[in-house]
Amino acid sequence: MNSNPDIPVTVIGLGRMGQALARAFLKAGHPTTVWNRTASKAEQLAAEGARRAPAVADALRASPLTIVCVTDYQAMRALLDASDVELAGTTLVNLTSGDSAQAREAARWAGRRGARYLDGAIMAVPPAIGTPEAVILHSGPRSDFEAHKPALDALGTVTHLGADHGLASLYDVAGLAMMWSVLNAWLQGTALLRTAGVDAATYAPFARRIAAGVAEWLPGYAEQIDSGSFPAEVSDLETDARAMAHLIEESEAVGVNAELPRLIKAMADRSIAAGHGAEQYPVLIEEFARPGDA
Repeated sequence: MNSNPDIPVTVIGLGRMGQALARAFLKAGHPTTVWNRTASKAEQLAAEGARRAPAVADALRASPLTIVCVTDYQAMRALLDASDVELAGTTLVNLTSGDSAQAREAARWAGRRGARYLDGAIMAVPPAIGTPEAVILHSGPRSDFEAHKPALDALGTVTHLGADHGLASLYDVAGLAMMWSVLNAWLQGTALLRTAGVDAATYAPFARRIAAGVAEWLPGYAEQIDSGSFPAEVSDLETDARAMAHLIEESEAVGVNAELPRLIKAMADRSIAAGHGAEQYPVLIEEFARPGDA
């Protein structure tokens, strides 16, 4: 990380994550102004060298770059829509959690107020902020990202995804989908093996190898999805569906919850009924892309 320490920054919102963001800027040598509705949350940061702004308007005036990390988009608007708050000429980087529609609307709102706006998502826990392990996603105009990247680099591994302000939110939830799916699959397998006296620690290395192996399939499967062609190079969906049925039967036989594999098999069955049984597993993208009530 090659953060330029001469750049002043402001952090609005000092929950655990906001405090971690402010500390990362301070550690990198940036003059850092902080503000929080509950002023006491700024006391320790002030002892570490941060400047406490008496009001939101003062915090914004202190720096050309303001990081916002509050409860939600409504809270951000409530703070920054006040009549005494001047946004013209500043750059807002909103690291508040929300959805892609909220991000795009926030960008329009900021534009009407004369501000530049980047939306973002933090793919890290607070202790990782300021290290390369902290992945911070940004979306919005590349020129605005590049202008402030020397300061944003203090936070971790920062990435620009594209001009669409909604991309950071979409990548965020796509990452969560991956995380929970891997963990849920591991928990399903762990529950199965526990019925035979195998503990989670014993199973974990095997599960890790399986997960890593599956990850190697993703680039090739992505090519199939992007081309819309799903030749069965390894196995076809009907074969996979039979394996799903085996997983369901084994789970039920040993008294393990089978809701998750039944859900996936129901999707595979619909795809097979639609004529895709001889195609490869990524053809299920059509089921995942379908609204749930369709």
